[in-house]
Amino acid sequence: MPHMKNQKAISPGKKAADTKRRNEAARHREYLRRFEEADKSEKWAVTMAKVRIRQAVAKAPWPHWQLLTFAGPKGGEARGVVDMIAIRKDHGKPHPGTKRGDTFQIILIQVKGGSAARPTVKDGIRLRTVAQRHGACGILLATWKKGKSARFFSLRAKSGSAEGDWEEVSDLIEIFG
Repeated sequence: MPHMKNQKAISPGKKAADTKRRNEAARHREYLRRFEEADKSEKWAVTMAKVRIRQAVAKAPWPHWQLLTFAGPKGGEARGVVDMIAIRKDHGKPHPGTKRGDTFQIILIQVKGGSAARPTVKDGIRLRTVAQRHGACGILLATWKKGKSARFFSLRAKSGSAEGDWEEVSDLIEIFG
């Protein structure tokens, strides 16, 4: 067979190994693509949650809420159960030993974007612990999917209710009023 003189015969084992290596590389590229997509989705979810809160409180009286986000080293998601906090000075009746405006009102916010899983029961327990530690007056979950407005859910005071731990917030002014 003169036309096969320069071509090397590939053994079935080597061919299978090459196919396996190409499949692993493709899975790795798909993993990286999904990771990048989740990172973008998380950033957009935080942005859209901020937009929705700012729209809701635009006409609210002073003092205004300040929104703080916690980003990781490359601008993506950071460690911890709290992704964002809303904070403002409390100008209500002062606590003993303080004057009006010395204390803060804090709302903890966890943000989920795209097809991210809902917070677990353990996440709810952690959020309640953090809220108690810092004296937060509320805990919210903000969810966002591309093409839709951000939705907000409030964490119930105690876990274990039949309806679940999260209750949808229909009017953000109830929370940020």
